[in-house]
Amino acid sequence: MDRTAVVKVGAAASASVCALFGGVVLAQYIVAKKKRAGKKTRIIEMMPQFEKTTVHMRDPERVEQIICGLIKGGASKLQVITDFDMTLSKFAVNGKRCPTCHNIIDNCKLVTDDCRQKLLQLKNKYYPIEIDPHLTMEEKYPFMVEWYFKSHTLLVEQRLEKDKLAEVVRESDAALREGFEQFFDCLQQHNVPVFIFSAGLGDVLEEIIRQAGVYHPNVKVVSNFMDFDDNGVLKGFKGELIHVYNKHDGALRNTEYFKQLREYCNIILMGDSLGDLSMADGVPNVENILKIGFLNDKVEERLDKYLDSYDIVLVKDETLEVPNAILQKVL
Repeated sequence: MDRTAVVKVGAAASASVCALFGGVVLAQYIVAKKKRAGKKTRIIEMMPQFEKTTVHMRDPERVEQIICGLIKGGASKLQVITDFDMTLSKFAVNGKRCPTCHNIIDNCKLVTDDCRQKLLQLKNKYYPIEIDPHLTMEEKYPFMVEWYFKSHTLLVEQRLEKDKLAEVVRESDAALREGFEQFFDCLQQHNVPVFIFSAGLGDVLEEIIRQAGVYHPNVKVVSNFMDFDDNGVLKGFKGELIHVYNKHDGALRNTEYFKQLREYCNIILMGDSLGDLSMADGVPNVENILKIGFLNDKVEERLDKYLDSYDIVLVKDETLEVPNAILQKVL
């Protein structure tokens, strides 16, 4: 073989090796690019709280996009709209149910045994209806009105005294979720408005957060407030009844409050019921809304519906770790 032929063969071989090497590099580049393209939740992946087994998301990419929007807006555009019972407060501790605002009164020493038994019977009848996954909110609505009306009537009959409420709360097993101090304090520090929208008892709710040291000036509570006579004895309830499935109506009644906050167009909404999803209905000019749902009971039967409705579902998670992690990124 002459010198020219050797050079040609060598060149061909070198070209083949280069082509092979180039192909490998190109393949690696494509694979890496695909991996990067599939990694659309970088911010979420930076938060170890999202790795907890309690965290469920139907569409992580959507959650990523919403959180990015919240981060871009920062504190000056953010407001928090949240339920209270079993959302800010715990559902259970060591397997034992924690009391709701109503339960705190139901179980206190100011209520007679006969009344307590009647209230328990009402709960046993209506609570299963409230969380029944096979009934629509419209079907549950009249039962909730009936439950609240009957229980409130019983409480009025007890002639509860206003000046005893603080002691009742202190003696109760009320418990806020782990991380509540960080949650409230962080929002106060950055002047983020907090709208607590509760179907519970407003007087009890306020006393719980007051005793916990987190009833800051940026917090507004809308709930069922007791109406006391001149002697401080319960005579009824103020305003329109708020129950778990009519929060849409309540949100619209608070349109004036939301109008004053029209610049706060980014929302973190937190609830434990599908009825809580309408709490932000009175907010104008919403740009980004992140819906976080706490699923505490009948998990298997209700998880799919919650995943369809909430962006993030926290299953039997008694902490505020995920909301706090998000706030750390946003604020």
